[in-house]
Amino acid sequence: MNMIRMTATGVALAAGLLAFGPRLDAQEAAAAAKVRASRIFSATTTANGQPIKLPQGDAEVVVWTYDIPVGARLPVHKHPFPRYAYVLQGMLQVTDVEMSRTSDYKAGDFIVEMVDAWHYGANTGSEPVRLLVVDQVDKGQANTILRY
Repeated sequence: MNMIRMTATGVALAAGLLAFGPRLDAQEAAAAAKVRASRIFSATTTANGQPIKLPQGDAEVVVWTYDIPVGARLPVHKHPFPRYAYVLQGMLQVTDVEMSRTSDYKAGDFIVEMVDAWHYGANTGSEPVRLLVVDQVDKGQANTILRY
C-alpha cells in the first residue's frame, strides 16, 4: 500500500472507532490515525509450488518459536498440514529431499513450508537461527512426521 492509502486507512479506522466503538478522546483518536500496516509477504503456494490448502474440519492454530544452534541440522521430516515460518534471526537453508533442491532464508524472510514433502533445515550461518512458526492443523493433531 502506498502512504496515502495507509494514512486514509488510519483516518478511517479512527473515524470508525469514534462512531461505533468506545468513545476516544482527541489524543487517542490522533494516535489511532497514525496506525500503519505494511504487508511483508503474500503467497498462494508453498515453498515447493503446492497450492496452499487449509484444514477442512475444526482447525487449531499452534504458534512456536524455534532456536537452532550454529551448525545444527534438523532431521528429515514432513508436515501433513500448513506450516508458516518467519525468520527472526540467522540463516536457514531448507533442503527438499525429494526434489534435491535447496532454498536459503535470512532474517526477515517468510516461509510457506511444503506439505507432505520430505525436507530438512540447517543453520548455515554464524549465529543461531530463531524462527516464529505457525501451524494450522486439524484440532489436536501434530504437524511434524519424522522420517526414520
